[in-house]
Amino acid sequence: MIPVLLLGILTGCTQKSDNNQDKKNMTTLNLTQEWDKVFPLSEKVNHRKVTFETQYGLTLAADLYTPKDAEGKLPAIAVSGPFGATKEQSSGLYAMQMAERGFVALAFDPSYTGESSGEPRRTASPDINTEDFMAAVDYLSKQDNVDAERIGIIGICGWGGIALNATAADTRIKATVVSTMYDMTRVSGNGYFDSEDKEESRHAAREALAKQRLADPMAMAGGVVDPLPDDAPQFVKDYFDYYKTPRGYHKRSGNSNDGWRVIGTQAFANSRFLYYINEIRSAVLVMHGEKAHSRYFGEAAYKYMVEGKAEGYNTVGKPNPNPENKELLIIPGATHCDLYDGGYTELTGKGEPKNLIPWDKLAEFFTQHLK
Repeated sequence: MIPVLLLGILTGCTQKSDNNQDKKNMTTLNLTQEWDKVFPLSEKVNHRKVTFETQYGLTLAADLYTPKDAEGKLPAIAVSGPFGATKEQSSGLYAMQMAERGFVALAFDPSYTGESSGEPRRTASPDINTEDFMAAVDYLSKQDNVDAERIGIIGICGWGGIALNATAADTRIKATVVSTMYDMTRVSGNGYFDSEDKEESRHAAREALAKQRLADPMAMAGGVVDPLPDDAPQFVKDYFDYYKTPRGYHKRSGNSNDGWRVIGTQAFANSRFLYYINEIRSAVLVMHGEKAHSRYFGEAAYKYMVEGKAEGYNTVGKPNPNPENKELLIIPGATHCDLYDGGYTELTGKGEPKNLIPWDKLAEFFTQHLK
């Protein structure tokens, strides 16, 4: 039996919305117009601030990068991540680099984050965050200089898993790159390296979150630990070096400042993003650092996407119908945060750039699959 609401959608009998009223309900954002990124603006691209709406009535802020002197309709890429970061950090760099290579590229702040709308701030939702990517595709599809049949996405860190979920849901996305990815639902429910993948641990976490909702639902968890303990794991030191120093600090970034709502990812722990990624027919490149603590997320997601089964996935599905356009790329010597900005030979972004992000490889991948 088909639910009544779904039947209405399938038969086109849904009630029409009042578009004028919808527009009145959209939030007008006060966007920063000066250049305030953690990277310099390339002379090869044009840049402007834009906004677009999601199906949840939220208004997202974004930076649109276009190659200078480009003509005609171009392929386009939407970029977001890392989780808890803003478009002034890694996602903006990725978008600008792709624009240098001939793509229209949109780096956006997710709902409830950065300059985008949504209250309370810095909270997350499996549904809303997936919609953020699909709304970005909506926006790009309507641009005069974009070929709507040639759109891809890039998800960085925690937005890598969200990007795969969006690609599984939206067939308009013709090519996807996930870089140094986290599966936020897996780490929220199982802990790092699945060390808390047991009922007792999840129950204790659920009880704590339930109490937090009554004690102080707006409490923030804090960003990257500061000051940095001497005995901090190396990956925490890497996060500190990016988010807390001039290398990547930004005043609107939760990771650089007061962090995320304590209960802001509560729904993630009881969800799993990647259930249907073994059915993605479009092209996907999973890129991870050899030395990244998060490497297991990318490798498992790739294996499940291709084979329908992998360590860390309770579900067993069918092998992918199009495995030939899926690729796993491990960057030798790279840590997790090296793939945020390419990495540096010294701390705080000093020394020589290591240039570990293979920009031309990404451009080649998108050029091949956004035909």
